[in-house]
Amino acid sequence: MPVLRQLPRWAWIGGGVLAFIAGIVNAAGYMGFRHQAITNLTGSTTLLGVSLGTANGGEALHWALSIAAFVGGAMLSGAIVQQNTLQLGRRYGVALVLESLLLFAAVPLLDRSNVLGLYLASAGIGLQNGMVSTYSGMVFRTSHVSGIFTDLGIYLGQWLRGLSVDTLRIRVCVLVASAFMTGGIAGALLFRLLQERSLLVPATLTGICGLGYAIYRHYHEAAPNGAGSG
Repeated sequence: MPVLRQLPRWAWIGGGVLAFIAGIVNAAGYMGFRHQAITNLTGSTTLLGVSLGTANGGEALHWALSIAAFVGGAMLSGAIVQQNTLQLGRRYGVALVLESLLLFAAVPLLDRSNVLGLYLASAGIGLQNGMVSTYSGMVFRTSHVSGIFTDLGIYLGQWLRGLSVDTLRIRVCVLVASAFMTGGIAGALLFRLLQERSLLVPATLTGICGLGYAIYRHYHEAAPNGAGSG
């Protein structure tokens, strides 16, 4: 009988919270002054192509910089975390605190309708998304759901054919998609109250996640025989 793979408790909690945070950030981008999806690089790349195709240099530059900012954030993640496998002990706390600072820095710029705020927010989300690439062979993303819904459809189709399906993958898909959508709901409600300053909420939550992870990691490493592990 195959061994049932599991995610540690800290990964479930962290993954859900980070997907929720990304949902808030994306909602704020959609409802903001440029109505731009911050976490959706598929849309940004399409709009870059449209801008190039219509010879709109200003828009092409904006979308190119948005994509570059996201990639730059992922590059920071690679330099900080250094490994693409989910594992307690990686420097996720440092990456999350840096994301928090980027989101905080974006708020006053967005409040003045300055596109530099969008680039900072994109860098922050790119950093978050780059923190974890795989866990036990499974892609684990928290800032977009196109791949999540594709995977979910594939697994459900396999299940309908009576094939063996990895239930862990299905549960991760449901977790990330649900948390991201819930974040979008929260983001819409927050934007009605705070406008662009609604990003203060995900910035604060990200900082709390970073500090919380650091405390959990310290407790886990200090506990005898791995007590306190998820």
